[in-house]
Amino acid sequence: MTHAEILKKVEWKDLKSLSIKEMLIENNLTIPWVLTSWVLAYLGYYILALPFSAFFFLTGLRQVHNGFHNSLGTNRFLTWFSLYTNSVLMMASIHAVKFNHIRHHKYCLSEEDYEGKSAGMSWYGAIFYGPVHMFLIHKITLQLGNKKYVKNVLLELGSIAIFTFLVFYFNIAFLIYHIIVMVIGEFLMAFFAVWTVHHDTEEHPELARTQRGGWKNKITFSMFYHLEHHLFPAVPTIKLPQLAKRIDDVLPELEKKTTF
Repeated sequence: MTHAEILKKVEWKDLKSLSIKEMLIENNLTIPWVLTSWVLAYLGYYILALPFSAFFFLTGLRQVHNGFHNSLGTNRFLTWFSLYTNSVLMMASIHAVKFNHIRHHKYCLSEEDYEGKSAGMSWYGAIFYGPVHMFLIHKITLQLGNKKYVKNVLLELGSIAIFTFLVFYFNIAFLIYHIIVMVIGEFLMAFFAVWTVHHDTEEHPELARTQRGGWKNKITFSMFYHLEHHLFPAVPTIKLPQLAKRIDDVLPELEKKTTF
């Protein structure tokens, strides 16, 4: 079944809009995690802070991912501001990630898809490839992006550099911890954000892997409904469980490879 045929069979356009409550959730989901991790790290409880830092990184990915597809329910400036602030907090230019992610949807797992390069690797190969992945997506955006993308990437990289300099210059221990953990998270993106959801899907790249286990989706904040996202990228993450149910009801025969 083709992508176009799936689009015709599944009702999805009503899922694009967010209520005020849903909009507030999507735009503020990161706050309790980052604040809790900072407080614990400030008090010296670095091990206890780690899971909160991990959930901040995950919810940050969810937030910017919705921003890539204009699914945060906010205006253009607030969406931009979300991408900018998360760039500084997550230690990577999110506009560079956005540029490559939009190309990923257009050229999924082809030679032009730089985000998806690790999908064809072994799991350990994708982990070792992580630092190259992060360097490449910045390089490609600066080479192929329009002036607006280049301007945003340079602004974000400059802001990250200033933030990092100030943190280390004033020796702010809890923020040094935060920077180190975020850099590690970025280096694992090729594995967690690409390989896990796309490995062994080369024959039908648009049919990414997905996750149906209830508790698994709760602890990953619905970020592994990736089949659903690739088929209907305009649907916000908070609506993906509803979308998944509609797909299962209408197309029970559709192959669904499990993420984990």
